[in-house]
Amino acid sequence: MEFQDVVRRRRMVRSYEDRPVPAELVERLLDNARRAPSAGFSQGFEFLVLAGPEQTGRFWDATFPRESRAGFQWPGLFTAPLIIVPFAHKDAYLDRYAEPDKGWTDRAEARWPVPFWLIDTGFAAMLILLTAVDAGLGALFFGVTNKDGVRAAFAVPEGYEPIGAITLGYPAPDRRSASLKRGRRAAESVVHRGVW
Repeated sequence: MEFQDVVRRRRMVRSYEDRPVPAELVERLLDNARRAPSAGFSQGFEFLVLAGPEQTGRFWDATFPRESRAGFQWPGLFTAPLIIVPFAHKDAYLDRYAEPDKGWTDRAEARWPVPFWLIDTGFAAMLILLTAVDAGLGALFFGVTNKDGVRAAFAVPEGYEPIGAITLGYPAPDRRSASLKRGRRAAESVVHRGVW
């Protein structure tokens, strides 16, 4: 598929067919995510891969109580055969920039104008979303509201922050989000050339 087609076809999918994602596609998603840019080549992102009903069910139990699922407007979300949780690791950046070739002698977080560990992990998540489209999969990125629950359920060490989660699978028919009624903003309202 041409890159422009991948970008244009990318959308959030909230319902999935009941079939697993082949192992080779899972590896392709992860390999592309590992190629995301990172400040100082710190590579401070890691991925929790949950495949199959037992593992994905534990994720949903930790993040979305069963009693809340009955009235949820997109029940097909819970049938996703694969969930990838991208984690940012701030210490990888603080450690990397305290190395001699970077010129800082401390790990001061105040030196960072923005938290690149979160930005770079977001880049990795976007590569997963784009790879999913190219592979004929559907995907949804969403926030994780119970981060401590996810850490506890999957023995995630301290210092790793989930920036969200990505459900993946073969898309099933679903109802599009009402947010789409807003439409995409016109280029002239978001692009400022030469001056704001």
